[in-house]
Amino acid sequence: MDYKNSEAPLSTVTYNREAIEKETDNLYEAIVIMANRANQINGDLKKELVDKLDEFATHNDSLEEVFENKEQIEVSRFYERLPKPTAIAVEEWLENRTYHRKQETK
Repeated sequence: MDYKNSEAPLSTVTYNREAIEKETDNLYEAIVIMANRANQINGDLKKELVDKLDEFATHNDSLEEVFENKEQIEVSRFYERLPKPTAIAVEEWLENRTYHRKQETK
């Protein structure tokens, strides 16, 4: 999924409770689904960021050679400007782009 093109808000937004619970008829169940999705998104973004920052890593143990890498700073700033994983998860939930199913009880 391309999180970089997400239309999720960057700041706090109040959502309609009825719209959130419409799919499951249970607000708390919907929140748990969105929280699990936010954890998945956060893991994906973190892995992607670490992979990109590893390209700039120097593998020296010398503290004398510490320097600022402008490309590394730009990559970090780009990821800081992205919407939060929770905002992306809520956006996906409200647009019915989140797959979920009830676990069968025995």
